[in-house]
Amino acid sequence: MFGKLFGRGGQRPEADPWALPAPRRKNGMYTLQALGDTRVLTLVHAAEAGDWESVKAALVPFDLGHDDQVLGELAELPGVQDWIGRAVEEDKEHRATALLISGARYISWGWEARTRARAADVSPQQWRVFRERLVIAEEQLLKAAELRPEWVSPWCRLLTSGRGMSLGPAVNETRRDAALRRDPLDLATHVQWVSQLQPRWGGEPGQALAFARKAFAGAPDGHRLGCVVAVAHIEDWMESDDADCLKHPVVRAELSEAAERSILHPAHQRRPGWQHDFNTFAVALSLAGENNTCPRVFRELKGAYTPEAWSYVANAEKRYAYLARHA
Repeated sequence: MFGKLFGRGGQRPEADPWALPAPRRKNGMYTLQALGDTRVLTLVHAAEAGDWESVKAALVPFDLGHDDQVLGELAELPGVQDWIGRAVEEDKEHRATALLISGARYISWGWEARTRARAADVSPQQWRVFRERLVIAEEQLLKAAELRPEWVSPWCRLLTSGRGMSLGPAVNETRRDAALRRDPLDLATHVQWVSQLQPRWGGEPGQALAFARKAFAGAPDGHRLGCVVAVAHIEDWMESDDADCLKHPVVRAELSEAAERSILHPAHQRRPGWQHDFNTFAVALSLAGENNTCPRVFRELKGAYTPEAWSYVANAEKRYAYLARHA
């Protein structure tokens, strides 16, 4: 059943019974909501209502300690911080889950206070609120990790807070290793470390791409970890003064090969939010000017657009619409 559903063994994926219907499209595209999954949408609605009992019920199909994408839907949701503290204090049986959600939310909430502005443009008040929220996040995530030692998500999220608080290489390497011991192929952890290795966070040029290549080399065919190669190239493009740095034939070939061996491979399993992985490759391949694999990725997306993947691209929606229309 699952092999047919997710396309294992080269078969075309059957219709996902949990897929959200695509809304009316504007310019042939639409913004993906709730990971494109009706169950996740139910979870989001419960969280918006501050209904902890309904949140717990909606979480049953998911493993929040290992699914950073579902966790992210709660972490980015305004208002969660207003009610999740009660669940932490009152629900002893599910305290680890409440701590994980709260810690993840406090990191996102902290970055909302800091904004995406350059460090020099962030006010002292913004820095104070940013740090206060990250301190709370750290305490809660470390407690969640203690209560559920098999979970990956607390350690992955602690990489984000550790970077924001400038805790240094030793702390962040320990957290990375803790996450990868629990899941050596966890994409979210690898993406976090690719960011950590960027020069803007103290890394050296080339480190992130070398890490990404080594990680994906050890992954099985069809694994979504191929996205880490795309992310590393996008990060290099962001750091570079050369807007055409990805257009070298070697880079194009590497990105195409990574897509073919991961998201486009017959063994690839589509899970809620799979469109984000495809959008990540769409960004990298389009920046590289790749004209063979890139249109295939867009055709699979059928107009589904994930803003986070395109957040560093100018006129992202127009670019996506153009590329999708000509795929």
